[in-house]
Amino acid sequence: MTQDYLGSLFSVAGKTALVTGGATGIGRMIAEALVRAGAGVLIASRKGEACEAVARELNALDAGGTAEGFAGDVGTEAGVVALASEVKARTAHLHILVNNAGKTWGEPLEHFPHKAWGGVFSVNVAGLFTLTQQLLPLLEAAAGDDDPARIVNLGSVMGAAPIGDNAYSYAASKAAVHHLTRILAKEFAPRRITVNAFAPGPFQSRMTAFATGDEHKRALVAASVPLSRIGRPDDIAGALLFLCGRGGAYTTGAIIPLDGGIGVETGHKIFGEASL
Repeated sequence: MTQDYLGSLFSVAGKTALVTGGATGIGRMIAEALVRAGAGVLIASRKGEACEAVARELNALDAGGTAEGFAGDVGTEAGVVALASEVKARTAHLHILVNNAGKTWGEPLEHFPHKAWGGVFSVNVAGLFTLTQQLLPLLEAAAGDDDPARIVNLGSVMGAAPIGDNAYSYAASKAAVHHLTRILAKEFAPRRITVNAFAPGPFQSRMTAFATGDEHKRALVAASVPLSRIGRPDDIAGALLFLCGRGGAYTTGAIIPLDGGIGVETGHKIFGEASL
């Protein structure tokens, strides 16, 4: 009975999902969570062979869902249109869209180049928006009053708190993702589509390999997190299945902090010593 109850709240069995940038990092965690929970998952990124390899790995899990990988680029308008066409050729209904694909650029302030803005925003913001726009008919086809279609965008704690860390365009783009998430949540509610975002802190991924690539580096990063660890795949999976299952059907416009408490740090205590 307990399992039936949990399944009624968090199952995505029989649903079709698209995860962009799903071959590595948080995207890979998301794709696996959806497959394990019973969804049919389309995985797309610029490296089609990597997506195909991940799909084979996920299908070998003998889980409730299935995976299919192929190439898709959200960095240009032509790439987005081509990706949307690929998705439409594979399904007439899209219950879940996870806009995970992302790009970053890190360089000290004095040397941060102008070109680091256009490339990052084209993927993280424009690509996210245009792909959502292109796939809206498929999302509407899957949407219902009791079970809305779901969009989950990948923001960042760097878009929620004033953290630059030499990734200025990335941080600004993720703030834009958060704001766009709220705008689309408002506009899509009448269409029975929820729109939410994750604001992750440090997780192990290719993008964060410079800081999480080995055990020593991970320990240093973990020491700076209030909960004293970096994120794990289950942290992503739990939040994702909440948003995409029945339990999250009434939640829209939320920016969910998956950051171990980084986003609520407020600096030193001004009157800390005087109050003792």
